Amino acid sequence: MATTIKDIASETNLSTATVSRVLNNDQSLSVTEETRFKILAAAEKLDYKPSRRKRVNVQSDAVSHARIGLLIWCSPEREYEDPYFLSIRQGIEMQLGELDLIVSKTIRLDTQIADMDLNEFDGLIVVGKVDPEDLALLYPRTDRIVYVNYSPDDERFDSVESDFEIAVEKALNHLIKLGYDDIGFVGGKENLHHIGHKKQEIDEVRRVAFEKVLRNKGFYNPDNVFIVGDWSTMGGYNMMKEVIGQGRIPRAMFFASDPMAIGALKALQEAGVSVPNDTAIVGMDDIEMASFVSIPLTTVKIYAEQMGRTAVNLVMERINGRSLPIKVIIPTKLIIRESCGSQ
Repeated sequence: MATTIKDIASETNLSTATVSRVLNNDQSLSVTEETRFKILAAAEKLDYKPSRRKRVNVQSDAVSHARIGLLIWCSPEREYEDPYFLSIRQGIEMQLGELDLIVSKTIRLDTQIADMDLNEFDGLIVVGKVDPEDLALLYPRTDRIVYVNYSPDDERFDSVESDFEIAVEKALNHLIKLGYDDIGFVGGKENLHHIGHKKQEIDEVRRVAFEKVLRNKGFYNPDNVFIVGDWSTMGGYNMMKEVIGQGRIPRAMFFASDPMAIGALKALQEAGVSVPNDTAIVGMDDIEMASFVSIPLTTVKIYAEQMGRTAVNLVMERINGRSLPIKVIIPTKLIIRESCGSQ
């Protein structure tokens, strides 16, 4: 029996009206990210499939009945900790919805994907750094694969990325313009994920860009680089506690994600360290919470939802017959708030 909105409401102990409005992306509804995540996680768990509306415009049969698979490297819990990937997925689902399509199946890399048959899909959207050679063994139609947040081979795969190097450069140039030359970096590790729960550590582009920019300016100090175990708010909080404990906090700090920066703000507040008077803070992503924390966070906005929407457009073009691979780079924007001491 197909899952209904009532089933999801029962699973989450929420009203059917709230569940329906979240699943239909009602922008006028004000709910917490925790509630939104709970509903989306329950919909995924129960394999909810929204009913299709009658189409107004005539499309090719291949497009109007396309089966789109979604492969995501991270768990629902990781999505909640770092809304960046959640926003990408929501963008994919919203764009498909506007085409009267749905995600045929969402596959998490931490499941037994090696035992799955992916050939049922007309196109596959892959979110995150998943090894393309492993994936080709399960889904040989590589011309129908679109990568998001990763571009393994421009000559083989469609891909959508944000320009992280330029994003880091924007943040650092702003801090340098304000007079900061003692700048720290806090980021997580980056991995290339293989089928079968294996992974290998690779260079993290934000850290590499940070080093490149500051070396060129003559400001790079390797002692100011701090790598956390994960990208979560708690990871940023714990790392900031360690930095505080060392007795020397850089005059400004760039965080590779907003959740880590928000965690660091809490640690600094608990230690009586004034932001931005004692240290300036800049994050990256511009998640919803960034403007609501006690000291509104300066950050670089990543248009994650648009990345997801663009991936859908690319895979539908492939289904329609486009043969040339396309790589799309989504721009970023510096959002200046109080945490860096400049309005």
